[in-house]
Amino acid sequence: MQNANPFQNALAQLKRAQATHSTSSGQVVLTDTLVERMSHADREISVSIPVVLDDGSTKIFEGYRVQHSNARGPYKGGVRFHLNADIDEVRALALWMSMKCAVANIPMGGGKGGVRVDPKSLSKAELERLSRGWVGALWRNLGPRVDVPAPDVNTTPEIMGWMLDEYQKRSNDFSSSSKAAFTGKAVANGGSLGRDKATGQGGFYVFDALREKFGIGTGVDSNGGVTVAIQGMGNVGGHAVEIFHAHGYKIVAMSDSKGAIYAESGLNPEEIEAYKKEHGSLAGYPNAKEISNAELLALKVDVLVPAALENQLTADNAGAVQAKLVLELANGPTTPEADDALFARNIPVVPDILANAGGVVVSTFEWEQNLKGEQWSEEDVNQKLKEILATEAAHIFARAAELKTDLRRAAFAVALERIGTALKV
Repeated sequence: MQNANPFQNALAQLKRAQATHSTSSGQVVLTDTLVERMSHADREISVSIPVVLDDGSTKIFEGYRVQHSNARGPYKGGVRFHLNADIDEVRALALWMSMKCAVANIPMGGGKGGVRVDPKSLSKAELERLSRGWVGALWRNLGPRVDVPAPDVNTTPEIMGWMLDEYQKRSNDFSSSSKAAFTGKAVANGGSLGRDKATGQGGFYVFDALREKFGIGTGVDSNGGVTVAIQGMGNVGGHAVEIFHAHGYKIVAMSDSKGAIYAESGLNPEEIEAYKKEHGSLAGYPNAKEISNAELLALKVDVLVPAALENQLTADNAGAVQAKLVLELANGPTTPEADDALFARNIPVVPDILANAGGVVVSTFEWEQNLKGEQWSEEDVNQKLKEILATEAAHIFARAAELKTDLRRAAFAVALERIGTALKV
């Protein structure tokens, strides 16, 4: 039966990496102790956040922070505001962040936060009070050397600014280095240049480092013949669409939370973004066919980019995937059962803990700039990002070949090796 619990999927991924590593290497380097340690967070915090609404009434919101592992550095991870946020989802995302930071080989551990809320139902003033309330409940567990939150689903640089301000007031720390308590801030408030599109940009760098190994050409060389379908038009998917299109790739399908559109001749992201701003959704976009998100995932394209939420590719629909390559820009979009089905069909999946690591890498750059009182140019940020991700992509590819396994298990194996070295277990 299909398991939709993201935390159980994450635990399965740990075990699968350990089994592959042990079988292929002939010795158990990834010890049971290490896997058991990584199966449990260092700390899980659930809080009640009372928010005074604009009508004067008070509503209690449920908030979370899971601090998974600080073996390699401070806990690091986003805060999402979503109606379906729950402790299992946040647990999974925190575990994946530990793996992601280790895969990228940056000096950070893994954490994640969330609030169960539909942010669209709140006014801006209510949203600010909720954001400050989350920090008010958790600030003693946060800080530049302890736990460094960042934006995630439905959170923004402005929200990070509110949270930082609340943290500084609560901690009575207004030093320049205190800005390192939160990343993903506006540039004027200590944010890093290049942070807004870092996840999409990093995903492209990973893709570009691996595409030739999987027989996929460049957009320019193929005159737009390499086709791409991108699920999701949020911060990650929206920037990914622009970046792939700018490099000459043909975007044939895009989607938002309400539906998807397809055009064999290609779509213009700028025109679609303008249309969506005017009409609120992609429905009715001219010269394109309306399709479902399920149909988008089954399109015959060169590159499929899930950039929305978890559990999009499952045992139920993996057999319908016709892409040559899946590039995971969302967290946890492919279940373990779907991984097996796609691997058996020789469809490589570039895993989230590598493909979407650009966001946390540049967040770490922001943290470093704040601590040092520096401001790097966007060119320097992107160059550093490209060097890190191209190096690690090549390393993961080589590790997968050595272990005779898929890229996800290889990435988890590399991450666990690095965390195990730090923990000395």
